[in-house]
Amino acid sequence: MNKLFKLFWTYNLPRWTILIIDTLICAFALTLAFALRFDFSAIPEADAKNLPYDFIIVLGTRVASFVLFKTYKGVVRYTSSKDTARIFGVVMVGSVDIVLLNVICFSAFQFYFIPNSVIIIDALVTSFLMISSRLAVKALYFESKNPAREKINVIIYGAGEAGIITKRTLDRDAAVKYKVAAFIDDEEKKHGNRIEGINVYGFKKLNELIKDHHVELVIISAQKISTQKKNDIADVCLENNVRVLNVPPAAKWINGELSFNQIKSIRIEDLLERDPIKLDTDMIASALKGKTILITGAAGSIGSELARQCAKFQPKKIYMLDQAESPLHELELEFADKLVKPSFEVVMADVRNIDRMKHVFASFKPNIVFHAAAYKHVPMMENNPSESILTNILGTKNVADLAHEHNVERFVFVSTDKAVNPTNVMGASKRIAEIYIQSLGKHSATKFITTRFGNVLGSNGSVIPRFKKQIEEGGPITVTHPDITRYFMTIPEASQLVLEAASMGKGGEIFVFDMGKSVKIVDLAHKMILLMGLKEGKDISIVYTGLRPGEKLYEELLANNENTMPTHHAQILIGKVREYEYNEVKSIIEQLIHSFETQNNELIVQRMKDLVPEFISNNSVFQKLD
Repeated sequence: MNKLFKLFWTYNLPRWTILIIDTLICAFALTLAFALRFDFSAIPEADAKNLPYDFIIVLGTRVASFVLFKTYKGVVRYTSSKDTARIFGVVMVGSVDIVLLNVICFSAFQFYFIPNSVIIIDALVTSFLMISSRLAVKALYFESKNPAREKINVIIYGAGEAGIITKRTLDRDAAVKYKVAAFIDDEEKKHGNRIEGINVYGFKKLNELIKDHHVELVIISAQKISTQKKNDIADVCLENNVRVLNVPPAAKWINGELSFNQIKSIRIEDLLERDPIKLDTDMIASALKGKTILITGAAGSIGSELARQCAKFQPKKIYMLDQAESPLHELELEFADKLVKPSFEVVMADVRNIDRMKHVFASFKPNIVFHAAAYKHVPMMENNPSESILTNILGTKNVADLAHEHNVERFVFVSTDKAVNPTNVMGASKRIAEIYIQSLGKHSATKFITTRFGNVLGSNGSVIPRFKKQIEEGGPITVTHPDITRYFMTIPEASQLVLEAASMGKGGEIFVFDMGKSVKIVDLAHKMILLMGLKEGKDISIVYTGLRPGEKLYEELLANNENTMPTHHAQILIGKVREYEYNEVKSIIEQLIHSFETQNNELIVQRMKDLVPEFISNNSVFQKLD
C-alpha cells in the first residue's frame, strides 16, 4: 500500500485528467443543485425537459472557463490560498455567464432554460467541491510525506496573525516534521478558543501542555513580547529540555512571507535584552541635524553603531575614524550597500598621532565629536600599562584638546563602568581620561560630556561570542570565578543612550546608564548550554580558571563616595563625582604620558594610582604598590 502511495505521489496527473475530474465534479454539483432546489423531489416537467440542454450549456461554460483560465494546470497537491481564490473566481465568472445566457434566453423566448436559484446553488456547490477536493488531496499528500505519528509536537506562543502564519508555514513545508499541539497567548479573551482547529491556552498551562503532549519545541511567534516574558518561557522550556525558537520580525520576512528556515533558535542575547528604550528623538534631531559629526573608534562595536544611529537624524556629514583598516573597510561597504543617506567618509587615522589629528580637525571642522577609540580588554592593559596611557589617556587628550581649540560644540566621551573604583590599569586609564576632559570643560566653550556604562552584548571579545565559540568547539566553557557577575546592555541601546545623553548634556556631566540587573556569568553559561540543546557534564563542561589580572568579581557604576541625580530619562542618571582643577590635572597627566618613554610599568602604574587614589589593584602584580 505504501509503495502504491509513493508511486501515486511520484508523478503528476496529466492535465487533461484534472480537467475531466473537474468536469465530473461540475456535473455532480449541478445534479446536487437541482436536487436541493426541488427538495430531492421530482423535477417539474417544464424544467425536466430542459435538463439535457442545462447540462450541455453549464458544463460547456465551465469547461470553456477552465480552459481559458487554465485552472487545471496547477499541481493539486501544492494548492495555495491563491489557487483557491482563483478557482472561486473562475467558477463565479462562469456562473455569471450562465445567468447572462439565461437572461438572453428569456428575452428571446420568454422562458428561463434553467432556474436562477439552481445557478446560484450550483456555483456554491461547485466552488466548495473543487476547492475541498484539492485541499483533501493536499492534506493526504502531506500526511503521506509526514505521518502524524512521526511528527514532533510543537507549541506556538502567540495566537495572533504571526502565530497563524507560523502554523501555516509549518503545515506547508513538506520537509518539516512538526505538528502544532497548542497555541499559548497572553490575551485572556483568546483562551478557550480554537484557531485553525488548535486550542488556545494561557501561559500557566505551558508546563502542563509540554508534558501532556510530549512537546519538543516551542516557537515564540509574538512580535511584541517583553524580555521578561521571553525569559519566563525559556525557563519553563529549558526545565523540560524543550528547545525554544523565535520568529523574526515581520520586516525581515522574505517578500512578506515567512519560511521555516527563518525561524531560528532563540539567542542568549534575546533573553538579556531589555524593553525598547524611549528616546526624545526631537531633542536628538535638534542636536544632530545638519551637523558635521566625527566618530573616533568608528570601526568598533559602539563606534559603528553610533554611526548607524547618527545617520537617522540627518546630519550634514559623518566622518568615521579608526586605525583598524579591515573593520573600517567593512563599515564603509556596509554604509555603501545600505545607501545611507547622509554623506559619510571613512578616515584612517590614529588618535595618538597629534599631527594627523590636527589635520583631521582642520580639514573636516566637526561640530560634534563622539570619542569611542580606546583599548578595552582588562588583561591586555594589565600586561601593557604603557599602551593604555598612550591610547586611552594621550589619545583622549589629543582629541579633547583639538575639540577645544576648534570650538567643537559637543565632545562626548564613551567611558566604562570599570572606571569606578578601578582595580585594573584599563579602568584607571579611563578614569584619568574622564578627569581630564571634565576639568578641561570648565575652561572651554565646548560641552564636554562623559557617558559611562558596562558590557555590551556581542561586542568584539565579549563573553557571549567567546562562550559560543567554545560550545561550537565542544568545550570546555571557561569561567573565571563561580561568583563573578556583570552588567549587560545591547549595542543599539547603549548607542541610543549615548545620543540621548549627548543631546541633553550641558557640559561637565558624567552620565551613568541604568544597566538593569547584574547577571551571574556562570548562569549565563548554563543557559547558553541548554539553549544549544546540550547537557552540562554530558555534552560539555564548565571549567573555572580563576580571576584574570585586574579583574573584579562585581562591576560598579558609581564609586562609593559618589551619588546620582535623575534626568528626564529614567535610564540616564548624572553622577556626582569629585572634580579636579585643570592646571593641576594637566601637569600630572602630562608627566604620566611622558613616563611612557621609560617603559617602566611600575612607575607608570604608581603615577596612575597617585592621580586616582581609589585605584586599588586586584589579582595583579601591581598590588604591591597599594
